[in-house]
Amino acid sequence: MNARQLFNQIREKQSYLCIGLDTDYEKIPKILLDNEYPVFEFNKRIIKATADLAVAYKPNLAFYESLGAAGQMSLEMTVNYLRTHFPEIFIIADAKRGDIGNTSKMYASAFFSNFDFDAVTVAPYMGVDSVKPFLGHPDKWVILLALTSNPGAEDFQFQKLETTGEYLFEKVIRTSALWGNTDNMMYVVGATKAEWLRKIRKIIPDHFLLIPGVGAQGGSLEEVSEAGMNSQCGLLVNASRSIIYADITSNFDEAARSEAMTIQKEMAGYLAKAKLV
Repeated sequence: MNARQLFNQIREKQSYLCIGLDTDYEKIPKILLDNEYPVFEFNKRIIKATADLAVAYKPNLAFYESLGAAGQMSLEMTVNYLRTHFPEIFIIADAKRGDIGNTSKMYASAFFSNFDFDAVTVAPYMGVDSVKPFLGHPDKWVILLALTSNPGAEDFQFQKLETTGEYLFEKVIRTSALWGNTDNMMYVVGATKAEWLRKIRKIIPDHFLLIPGVGAQGGSLEEVSEAGMNSQCGLLVNASRSIIYADITSNFDEAARSEAMTIQKEMAGYLAKAKLV
């Protein structure tokens, strides 16, 4: 999937919603625990209820890897379910990988060949040789961590470089943008850092940005949309807990749909305001 195809889906659904499948076995409704793969059953019902409102899903691999073989199977079943029933959906492996070249090559094969994800999140701080192997797969994407929303982002990302006076995160974006292009690379920018989006847009005006932190983390969808949208929208805004854990009863999927629809309708308004729909 290239950027144009992704934008077409955004325009069709009037949505740039990405739903994070951070599926915690301890939090899913008890009625599902009798299933052989309760995590997959939970994901399947969330997806069925929201697929017409979302353009992307983002399983966080830690929640699956922590469950061992059963978690890996649930992850594989989730991706296969999406591919079979909703082939237009963009699927992101929230893995935050980043290692030396030969190891990155194996990670890329795992996520793009074995699991058939569209994209994987990657930490860029080991440099170009740790990222390039992910860019060698046609129609697949690298999503580089640029500016994150956690408190520890202040430790390194906002350190100023003596040579240029720019922040470290700016240097990372400016340098890494030369490694790929707007059809195979996007960037993570936390919603709680919305005030920095305009500055980031001056560096990478045409790239897609994955924006986590709207919803339970308190980021403002309005601020993100106004500061970050470009001529092809250029945004995937992620919400996880606020949607998938909107309710813990047997009607959890209906509650998730209601929460997702509220976000989608707000997004439709911003897209219309920008004259993109």
